[in-house]
Amino acid sequence: MLSTDTSIYIDVQPTAHSRITELDQDNIPFGRVFSDHMFIADYKDGAWTDFKIVPYGNLSLSPAASTLHYSQTIFEGMKAFYNKKDEVVLFRPEENYERLMRSCERMCIPKMNKEIFMQGLKKLIDVDRKWVPKSEGSSLYIRPFIFASEGFLGVRPAEEYKFIIFTCPVGAYYTQPVRVKVETKFVRAASGGTGNAKTGGNYAAALYPAKLAQEEGYHQLIWTDAKEHKYIEESGTMNIMFVIDDGSKGKILTPPVGDTILNGITRKSLVLLAKDLGYEVEERPVTVAEIEGAMKNGNLTEAFGVGTAAVISQIAAIGIEGIDYELPAIETRKISNHILKELKAIRSAESEDRFGWMEKV
Repeated sequence: MLSTDTSIYIDVQPTAHSRITELDQDNIPFGRVFSDHMFIADYKDGAWTDFKIVPYGNLSLSPAASTLHYSQTIFEGMKAFYNKKDEVVLFRPEENYERLMRSCERMCIPKMNKEIFMQGLKKLIDVDRKWVPKSEGSSLYIRPFIFASEGFLGVRPAEEYKFIIFTCPVGAYYTQPVRVKVETKFVRAASGGTGNAKTGGNYAAALYPAKLAQEEGYHQLIWTDAKEHKYIEESGTMNIMFVIDDGSKGKILTPPVGDTILNGITRKSLVLLAKDLGYEVEERPVTVAEIEGAMKNGNLTEAFGVGTAAVISQIAAIGIEGIDYELPAIETRKISNHILKELKAIRSAESEDRFGWMEKV
């Protein structure tokens, strides 16, 4: 395990002209307005070094930078927000660090000590604290990422990298329930590939099939396994959950994480929270046939994507082989609405942080 008990020196170079006056707290688009500063670290000569916070701005990069040619890049997504005590808090940031390090390993990127990630993250948020929005449903989205910056065209792991964290105030990712299509031709990830790493190539490969689905009137796809297209894996860029009501309290089904399914932090948290609230949760392979059968007989009462950006994104309809199955109205969905309400209460300090998820900045 990497050492986590030392402090690092961060050179803070504050901007001379803040852009905070450009922020409309009541109308915040997702991912288009960026905060004043960014944290940067460089990997060279075998070590992470040169830690600084500088004004947000463009980068100078060699056209031969490895990431531009061979996609050696990884990223994370997380949020900061104000709770009811007027504190800026983070949701499970160490989970993001651990997952970033797993992505590092898969993509042959040098790992970093936890203090670089955590101290850089917290210092950046503290410097740009005024950018954390307070309007209902908004938050400060945080994007840590690493990319190969070495100018070299040989196909091998690069010897130089940049680690950057920047932030942007955001509103809701999805403003309405989504319509999704079960994908049975294209593949998001295959066993043995990079499906459980947050690397850019995974998302680029998903754009074309998602574009085709959008041309058919869907918002996103439900991805299935690469071998048979029999098992459900993810929904768009999120993990997915279903609620089957067979006359009892109802149970939650969600595919198990593995090398083709991202180990989502929101997913992990909602599974734990649902069990704590007394709901039955089954983490097991879920077939397309099972979900189609449940929709036909009316037993599928809820379906939703789960992830950092949207937290819970309700699914309004699922298309399978040209047939659209409409799902029950959002206001009737007792389990997902209950879990979301409880999660929000924990994050806002209206309810006890009984899992130790929240970290104050």
